[in-house]
Amino acid sequence: MFKIQTLNTISAVGLNQLPREKYEVAVDLAHPDAILVRSQDMHQMTIPASVRIVGRAGAGVNNIPVAALTERGVPVLNTPGANANAVRELVIAGMLLASRNICQAWKYVDDLKKNDGNMNQQIEQDKKKFVGFEIMGKTLGVVGLGSIGVKVANAAINLGMNVIGFDPTITVHRAWELSSNVKQAQSIDELLRESDFITFHVPLNDETKNMLNTSRMKILKKNAVILNFAREGIIDHKALLDALTEKKIFAYVTDFPSPELKNLPQVISLPHLGASTHEAEENCAVMIAKQVRDFFENGAIHNSVNFPSLDMPRSPGGFRISIVNRNVPNMVAQISSHLGGAGLNILSLLNKSRDEIAYTLIDVNAEATEDLLKQIGQIEGIVQVRKI
Repeated sequence: MFKIQTLNTISAVGLNQLPREKYEVAVDLAHPDAILVRSQDMHQMTIPASVRIVGRAGAGVNNIPVAALTERGVPVLNTPGANANAVRELVIAGMLLASRNICQAWKYVDDLKKNDGNMNQQIEQDKKKFVGFEIMGKTLGVVGLGSIGVKVANAAINLGMNVIGFDPTITVHRAWELSSNVKQAQSIDELLRESDFITFHVPLNDETKNMLNTSRMKILKKNAVILNFAREGIIDHKALLDALTEKKIFAYVTDFPSPELKNLPQVISLPHLGASTHEAEENCAVMIAKQVRDFFENGAIHNSVNFPSLDMPRSPGGFRISIVNRNVPNMVAQISSHLGGAGLNILSLLNKSRDEIAYTLIDVNAEATEDLLKQIGQIEGIVQVRKI
């Protein structure tokens, strides 16, 4: 019986992927084998030593202490693409909200006095304050062409926009999905110079922190619209505040409100709604539950942010062992030597590494004893050993 602790409300549609005869799922559990989380901050919590895997029902993992878990040999999984359509639709909505001054116009009407008999006359006089512009024919710059960025780019093409994209690490799979009408930018500066709208879809890391800064604000088109539905920290708030104050940009639409920006008239702040649809929550829950189940039952790792992706078909009549170790030379040879010493024959073996961690699945012709697992676990550099 595997124990799964949930730190947030995880859709029942997803949890139903975990059969109750094999999995106990609860909010409060002693010695959980896995943790499922959405947005709760795990950095300050004490993560039990029993935890073998952490699953994030969503894409971003800034709320998870990934480095510390990697050191412990614990894979962290996420669900890229499961909420991509929800974010795509919100980005398109954000462009429309900004270009047509919809939020400001809505507030204007809401503030009108209910008993004003001249309301229609007043509206006809004032509506020119909210004149906007159409997005058809404008250029959208998409920074980051992963699952979300590609969907946003293709949707914009279908709306009659010109689209330019920048992603030096785009995968072959995403390139196949991307419309051939999307122009490739050779640099982010080129994209910023050409775009009327700029939307960011990149993770927050050392390379992307403050990606849009003071120097890059200077090369933006006059009255550009900036959209951030990716991560707080990608845009330098001080540079953004200066650009808004100087009316260098037309609007800023974000899913990450900040005290210094949220009350400015050109800013539309939303309360982190990117993945907040019933469909996205169910998709993320189903995807992470299936991935965690595959890990426990087959040792497979899918969509890990700190471990290599690895899956190996079961060998007929085989008994499986999974091993996490430091990525150092001679580990596989030492493991094989112990298996051979115990009289076990290797039927199949797959080893992959990622940075400082390596992960191995081995099918052998007989069940490994606890004593043998203990011997393998005592090899210098071995982090975890598990019989599946």
